[in-house]
Amino acid sequence: MTEIALQCSGIGHRYGARSVLSDFSLQLPRGALCALMGANGAGKSTLLKILAGHLAPAAGQVHPTGRMGFVPQEVHPALPIGALEMVLLGRAGGISMLRAPGRADYAAARAALERVEAGHLADRAFLSLSGGERQLIVLARALAAEADVLLLDEPCAAMDWHNQSLTLRLLAELAATGITIMFSTHAPQHALEFASHAVLLFADGQHASGAPDRIMDEAALSRLYRVPVRRVRLDALPRAGTAVPVFSHSTVEKLESS
Repeated sequence: MTEIALQCSGIGHRYGARSVLSDFSLQLPRGALCALMGANGAGKSTLLKILAGHLAPAAGQVHPTGRMGFVPQEVHPALPIGALEMVLLGRAGGISMLRAPGRADYAAARAALERVEAGHLADRAFLSLSGGERQLIVLARALAAEADVLLLDEPCAAMDWHNQSLTLRLLAELAATGITIMFSTHAPQHALEFASHAVLLFADGQHASGAPDRIMDEAALSRLYRVPVRRVRLDALPRAGTAVPVFSHSTVEKLESS
């Protein structure tokens, strides 16, 4: 029997008169790597915050089954803090209020930094780092927390291609060990190359979920991003190929009428 690691049912949320989620339900098995996609404002960040327990939904329920780790788009510490100290915050759940971080906590933090190839940043001030470097540090913080479920809000948004590849390969490795992961992205290629599951949040409040190669056809992606999108098969990507936006067409209708 498949072990369900992340489940929600009937999730809905509003910001004033604007609805961003409506009757959203999902089940992810242990070890799933799920890509969450949608246009700006479709509710991706809202959904991740609800699943992480950082935001109460207007409707529906989340059914957590393990320890959650959440990686937001941006982190703004109230006080100056070093990169290593930022990672150590991931250990806070295992450190009592009366005990300072111990040798095992520092070892776990440094190991997490090395895993994201950021050990050389340990002694740098967090706010002195580039956006991509900060994302690596916050990802290391989540790893140090030893979560059962990882929720990441656009973890590759500020990264160059090397660090995107590093991050996505790391997420795939973590999923293979049994950690359940959901990450938001604006790059369909991330889902098609790496993800076992995908969720599409459309601008009209509807959604679709399933295997990436099944639900991410040209019609669905064009509707999702409001530009024509073509699926391309490549010898180097035999499983699902990739997806390419046609930016020179301003609307889907132009491509459909050609």
